[in-house]
Amino acid sequence: MRVLLTGHDGYIGRVLVPLLLEEGHEVTGVDSGLFDGCDFGQPTSRAPIRELKLDIRDLTADDLVGFDAIIHLAGISNDPLGDLAPEVTFDINYHGTIRLAQLAKKAGVCRFLYASSCSNYGSSDDKMLDETAHFNPVTPYAISKVRVEADLMPMADTRFSPIYLRAATAYGMSSRLRGDLVVNNLVGYAVTTGAVLIKSDGTPWRPLVHVQDIARAYVALLTAPRETVHNEAFNVGRSKENYRVREIADLVAAMVPGARVTFASGASPDVRNYRVSCDKIQRLVPSYRPTWRLAAGIEELYTAYVARGLTEQDFLDSRLFRVKQVTEQLAAGTLDMSLRRQKLAA
Repeated sequence: MRVLLTGHDGYIGRVLVPLLLEEGHEVTGVDSGLFDGCDFGQPTSRAPIRELKLDIRDLTADDLVGFDAIIHLAGISNDPLGDLAPEVTFDINYHGTIRLAQLAKKAGVCRFLYASSCSNYGSSDDKMLDETAHFNPVTPYAISKVRVEADLMPMADTRFSPIYLRAATAYGMSSRLRGDLVVNNLVGYAVTTGAVLIKSDGTPWRPLVHVQDIARAYVALLTAPRETVHNEAFNVGRSKENYRVREIADLVAAMVPGARVTFASGASPDVRNYRVSCDKIQRLVPSYRPTWRLAAGIEELYTAYVARGLTEQDFLDSRLFRVKQVTEQLAAGTLDMSLRRQKLAA
């Protein structure tokens, strides 16, 4: 298939591109370059694909002609960054996505795989939530995802098939590593400071999924039978991989020699709390087989951090934290308040 992958140069995209190429797909990437240079360690060689250095808000219908499918990853990627400028979050994540889907439909793109999120479920009790559960988003990031799903679903017809991948909280190694994800973050603090630093009271539930298993879900849903996946939502992960934050911290402490669990000053309850069932995707899309367990992912991160000699200064650098990187670029004037690239005067 000819696939347009937005956000191909991000945390998930760096893992997904090689998998798509291995399956024989022709991939074109679209990325604004917002996080150029934010590699973990030395820059790594990347798969040779055609790349468009564009903000998704600037794509045209002509850019989309000839593609069989779009995998749409690009957008404001987490709650802290979404909270920084909620109106920009909605402009990119919500309005930008709906505009892209409208252009895709006009251009004859048949399948539209959308990176939604389990954060849509927001604040819940301890019950397992499947794809029919009510949404209760509590952040601009999650609200933007909920709005997209609501507006995309009526667009589905015999020529256009949107699919909604509600990924659990990601973790694991990527050459465009994020240190602001809970597992990556706890392991980073443990390795560099000896403290497994919990920033909430440790009680909230989080479903977890390795970044490789997220990428595998996109590969599987890209070619799954239309009658099975048309206009369907899928929680992405494993039903057995739901943990309280304190449980994650305890596993990290057990893996990292000398590490101990500690709580940040002022740690308090987190309203984001949800457990999810991922049985649907494994039942309806048998080609999707997630392979990672949390303990193995923690070991992978620990090994990689130690091998690279990660220090606390390295770990807390803006290269690994999305909101820090954006804040620095805003201060430097290389981004404007709409998060568009600016050229500085010579």
